Amino acid sequence: MKYFLFIDECGDPCLANFDVSFPAFTLCGILVSEPDYFKMTAEVTEMKQKYWTDKQVILHSRDIRKCEKGFEILFNPDIKQSFYESLNVIMKENHYVIVSCSILKEPYTKEYGCFGDIYAQSLLDIIEKTVSFLDEQGDKNIELQVCAEQRGKKEDALLFKFYNEVLARGTYSIKPEKIQQYFNCFEFKNKKENIIGLQMADLVAYPITRYVLNKNAINPAFAIIEPKIYVTKKELL
Repeated sequence: MKYFLFIDECGDPCLANFDVSFPAFTLCGILVSEPDYFKMTAEVTEMKQKYWTDKQVILHSRDIRKCEKGFEILFNPDIKQSFYESLNVIMKENHYVIVSCSILKEPYTKEYGCFGDIYAQSLLDIIEKTVSFLDEQGDKNIELQVCAEQRGKKEDALLFKFYNEVLARGTYSIKPEKIQQYFNCFEFKNKKENIIGLQMADLVAYPITRYVLNKNAINPAFAIIEPKIYVTKKELL
């Protein structure tokens, strides 16, 4: 069985002078099997053609919320309601798993200061959760392809260096051989390449971050995706 892991973020990983109105960072992964991904891709493409007659439209959470960069049609309340209903069905009924890590910057900086790469730290957490989930599938022949959204040549190079270091040394709880069993293909892709998995990761990252910032706020998007969020057995204890 082949799986894909698509990774995108919500928020700025910068710890110094962070935006106090949005003091959180989330790295979010969509983990999906190949047949389920093909089904998801077909449904998202069909939805795009329904509302834009153009399957090249890139679903981006911020643009959707702001009704800009191609999403101006959502200023029409009837179209907006219909679009969200269609999107919610896709988000709810498709089979995929969310592996994510969120960091609240204020308590983090109070304890550790403005040091470290929280993007890399979050990736480490996602790697551990992905290994845990794939182990639970009981298939020793799983093939995993990882795709992360590009941020910049320097940032991508540093992250890939960190990724290779994790493969070489393992983590506190997982030996390198176990990580290498699954992680052997890691690539960066531009958002403009219209990769559905990256768009799905973008769409789930924002409601997760909003939930982390305020668990009591009304957050219907989070209610839809919450059952998809993978929680390790260790976290349940």
